[in-house]
Amino acid sequence: MIFNFNTYLSPVNIAILSRGENLYSTQSLLKAGEDRNHTMEVLNPTFFNLAVENGNAVLYYHDEVVDDLNAVIPRIGASNTFQGTSLVRHFEAAGVTCSVSSEGILNSRDKWTCFQILSRAGIPVPNTVLGGYYDVEILLQKFNNQPIIIKILEGTHGQGVILSESKQNALATVETLQTSGVKFVLQEYIEESKGTDIRAIVVDGVVVAAMKRTCKAGDFRSNLHRGGTSATVQLSYDEERVALKAAKALRLAVCGVDILQSDRGPLVLEVNSTPGLEGIETTTGKNIARSIIGYLERNNR
Repeated sequence: MIFNFNTYLSPVNIAILSRGENLYSTQSLLKAGEDRNHTMEVLNPTFFNLAVENGNAVLYYHDEVVDDLNAVIPRIGASNTFQGTSLVRHFEAAGVTCSVSSEGILNSRDKWTCFQILSRAGIPVPNTVLGGYYDVEILLQKFNNQPIIIKILEGTHGQGVILSESKQNALATVETLQTSGVKFVLQEYIEESKGTDIRAIVVDGVVVAAMKRTCKAGDFRSNLHRGGTSATVQLSYDEERVALKAAKALRLAVCGVDILQSDRGPLVLEVNSTPGLEGIETTTGKNIARSIIGYLERNNR
């Protein structure tokens, strides 16, 4: 599919919902929209007030009614999931075009919910067990004394991800999480991936950029925020196919899909509804922000 960025509808009003106006991703989106002559602004999602008045969804920014936006780009952080998705849902009810849906944000943000949806769609993922509710010994037996990845359900940037190389270490970690009431999953460790994964960015049913990330020495997490490195990569047919299927299953028009290369083929590790743009735009040279603006142009109501 080829997108023509030289022809589009009339300029529209687009807001980026972000608490970090000076962040690279926010600035990249601002520039991409302004380059297309759209009216762009950054609005802090925590400054909105939501109401239903006379049966209609009404939004206030501080004390001013917001009724002049054609589209929004949610950049909702993990710490603001509930309020942020409520805001996106309100924009949806008001008929404003959103680059990602409230449902997609919620379903991708909870790791177990995400795995359930991916599994239902027949998308391969690492063997994963929901923890926190059952006998610890029974849970750990499923991994045959192999290394285990323990993940809290709503961690981001590699936070809340622990590699336990022995059953004894895993037992201690799991018992601590259970005692604290923290929800988590246990996941097989894909040793052959050698501390690497692939991040593919999907926009409107197309993989617009992809990179391979490698963990720093002494770590197993490949997140660039944790000192990992990146390089461009050409996706295989199977890798591109699972990335597109994952985005479709989560109903996300814009997302990042993290893929592990395993001996049994590509495995989807995570789907991110608010992927950072700095690492992948810098690595690949692709203008992903422009692709997102293009999606809004084609789908503006």
